[in-house]
Amino acid sequence: MFDTRLRPLIDPALDRLASGIVRLGLGANTVTLIGFACGIGAAAAVSLGGPWAGLALFVANRVLDGLDGAVARRLGPRDFGGYLDIVLDFIVYAAVPTGFAYLDPAANALPAVVLVFSFMGTGSSFLAYAIVAAKRGFSAEIRGKKSFYHLGGLIEGTETILFFILCFLMPERFAVLAYVFTALCWITTATRIAAAWDAFGKERRD
Repeated sequence: MFDTRLRPLIDPALDRLASGIVRLGLGANTVTLIGFACGIGAAAAVSLGGPWAGLALFVANRVLDGLDGAVARRLGPRDFGGYLDIVLDFIVYAAVPTGFAYLDPAANALPAVVLVFSFMGTGSSFLAYAIVAAKRGFSAEIRGKKSFYHLGGLIEGTETILFFILCFLMPERFAVLAYVFTALCWITTATRIAAAWDAFGKERRD
């Protein structure tokens, strides 16, 4: 919901950082993999009772997730880079709730499962739309230059980052936060299906 508003504020800083990364000789995929390691580290840290360490690693993961795209824009985007970025993002988004479940199974296991279940809805509705949008030549440059079409919604990257930050700051409230975010995710999935019907489902049938 807020991604398009924040993009013009964030991109200039990322571009400046990317210029330094390129001078060091690092490629976008290297940045992606370092960010992924930070994301898995965040999940491991919270599972071991270190939410503040988890928060620091998660923030590093998200910064590097934005930075790899800025590096790719300077060096020239590659299809595998875009593929790797989204796959590892989804793994991190599933790993963090798993870390909270391990931290307190009695309180957090079911909320974590329900949350990851809702991610199946947001993730599949996002990626399936992108497949058909690519087939039809749709563009979404308003969200920055991407490897594939990015469909918006109530819950996007910014909202997901804020949700996880709240979880790290208030680990004892994970269950409540997870259930609230799950509801918002299913609303997002429903609106994306409606958007897909509007864009793809009204073809004339002869």
